[in-house]
Amino acid sequence: MFPKPVFLPPSFPQGALDEVTRYRRDLHRIPELDDDLPRTISYIKGVLGALSCTVTEPCPSAVAAYFDLGRATTVAIRADMDALPVIEATGLPFASTHAGCMHACGHDGHMAMALAAATWVDRVVAGAEPGCPSDCLPRNVLFIFQPAEETTGGAKRVCESGVFERTATERIFGFHLWPDLPAGTVASRPGALLARSSETTLAFHGVSSHIAKWREGRDALGAAARFVVGSKWLANRLAQDEPMTVRFGRLEAGTVRNAVAAEARVEGSLRVFSDAMFDRARAELRALAQTAAEEEGVTFDLTFSEGYPPVVNDEALYAQVAHVLPDLGRVPEPLLIAEDFAFYQRHLPGVFLLLGTGTGIPLHADTFTFDESVLLAGVAVYQRLLQTA
Repeated sequence: MFPKPVFLPPSFPQGALDEVTRYRRDLHRIPELDDDLPRTISYIKGVLGALSCTVTEPCPSAVAAYFDLGRATTVAIRADMDALPVIEATGLPFASTHAGCMHACGHDGHMAMALAAATWVDRVVAGAEPGCPSDCLPRNVLFIFQPAEETTGGAKRVCESGVFERTATERIFGFHLWPDLPAGTVASRPGALLARSSETTLAFHGVSSHIAKWREGRDALGAAARFVVGSKWLANRLAQDEPMTVRFGRLEAGTVRNAVAAEARVEGSLRVFSDAMFDRARAELRALAQTAAEEEGVTFDLTFSEGYPPVVNDEALYAQVAHVLPDLGRVPEPLLIAEDFAFYQRHLPGVFLLLGTGTGIPLHADTFTFDESVLLAGVAVYQRLLQTA
C-alpha cells in the first residue's frame, strides 16, 4: 500500500537536513496558541525577509510570502503556525520554553518544510539551484502561514482576505505529519480525506421527584440514556450509506442518587464527509432526541457547531499529483479527524497530503516528536509540485 521510507532524497544539497532541522527546532522551542503568535511570526518573517519575495499579513496573525515570477497564475503552499495547550514531556534538548504550550501536532514541522521550500524557490529564482533554471517554475509561488488551525479556523480568515484573488492563485497544497504511516512516506486519496467535525450538545429538561414517587417526575436522565443508546444504532445505520460517526463522551445528570433527574446534558461529536450527510445526520439525531423526550415526557435543546468542512481533495488536481508522485501512497478510507485546510479547498482546488513519521506517537500527545529527516521527503514533494505545469 505504501512505498518504502524516504529520508534524504539524493537531489538535496549538502546541508538541507541541517536547514530544515534548524527551522523545526527553533520553532519547537517557541510554541504559541491560537492567534497570539508574536515570536513565531517574527521568526517566520525573519527567514522570509532575506528572500526575494514580498512578505505581507493578509489578515491578522497570518503571513504570506509571494514570489512574483511574472507568470499568469500562482500555486500556494500552506503551513499552520499555532501550537497546543499541552505541557511537553519529551525531554528533548530543544523542548518548549513556553510553559504550558507545545507543538504536539507537528505544526513546527509543517512550517519548517514550507520555509525550506521557500528558500529553494529563492535559489531557483536567483539561478543558484543546479538542474533547475528559473523557468522550471510554471507559476508564481505563494506561501501561507496561518494561525488558529487548532481553534477557530484561521484558514477561513485567510480565504476571506482576498490574498488568493490578488495573486491569481489557482491551486493549493498542504501537509500534515502522520504518526501511523512509515517514516518518510507520503499518502493521500482523491475525494474525501478528513472529516467535518461538529460538536454536538443535547440538553433534556424534565421534572425532579423522589424516586419513591417517580411517576410525579419527568426523567431527563432516562431520556439521555435512551438517546445515547439509540445514537449508536443510528450511526451504524447511516454509516452503511457513507462513512460517518457520532459518539458521545460526556453525560451529566441529576443531583442525588434517589431523585429523578430534572436536567441532563449529553456532549459528543458528529463526524461526516459530505454536506448531504451532515444535514441528514443532524435531522435524524433531532428526530431521535424528539422520540426520547416524548417517551420520558421531557423537552430538549439540541445544538450542532458548524465546525470545519470536510477535507476533500480535488479529484482532477489529485490525478496530476499522483502522476507527478508515482510513489504516492493511497489512504484506503477517509479519516475521522478534522482540519481547517478544508476552507482552502472550498475556495480553490487543493490537495492535502499526509507525511509519515513512523513513530506511532499520537498527535496531541505530550510526548509527540519525530525524526526531522522525514521533513526532507515533504520538501521534495513540494519541489516537484511547484514544477508541475
